[in-house]
Amino acid sequence: FEIHCWSSSLIIRMRPLTEEETKAFFEKLSKYIGRNIRLLIERPDEDYCFRLHNDRVYYVSEKIMRRGTSVGREELLGLGTCFGKFTKTGKFRLHITCLDYLAQYAKYKVWVKPSSEMSFLYGNNVLKAGLGRITENTPQYQGVLVYNMADIPLGFGVTAHTTQDCRKLDPTAIVCFHQADVGEYLRDEEHMC
Repeated sequence: FEIHCWSSSLIIRMRPLTEEETKAFFEKLSKYIGRNIRLLIERPDEDYCFRLHNDRVYYVSEKIMRRGTSVGREELLGLGTCFGKFTKTGKFRLHITCLDYLAQYAKYKVWVKPSSEMSFLYGNNVLKAGLGRITENTPQYQGVLVYNMADIPLGFGVTAHTTQDCRKLDPTAIVCFHQADVGEYLRDEEHMC
């Protein structure tokens, strides 16, 4: 999507992603939602786009984007939903703030038992003993959404083993490596913006 901004101060700070940035961002996003990325952009209700501001990628409707042009670049903290940020080395890291969108389109999921929910929310990996269910045919090192047994999204991670291997694991073996969880809203409050 191409947005025409009339405020030159907003063009400098909030801009479309470059080709390299788009590639890095979509590669990371596709690990969790696959080809469903197009469903984020091609929405029936209105047009949405991804924009970069202060190394962070925001998902924003074009209507709100146009309204944001009236805000000065120093005053603008963010616009829309922050999906993550680029590190100084150019890699992209997803933030927990995009959990609601990832949960809608996730291909692979892991459910944790009630006894392991708090452990995951404190930033720990999911162990075999805490695994409630896992999507069939989940490959190793696949991005997954982590849910509690009531289907409430808690965060996301990366599988340590395939679905078939998980059945044979020791109860203390890691099933899912922690990437982000909703507990970060409290633990990393100052870094969320």
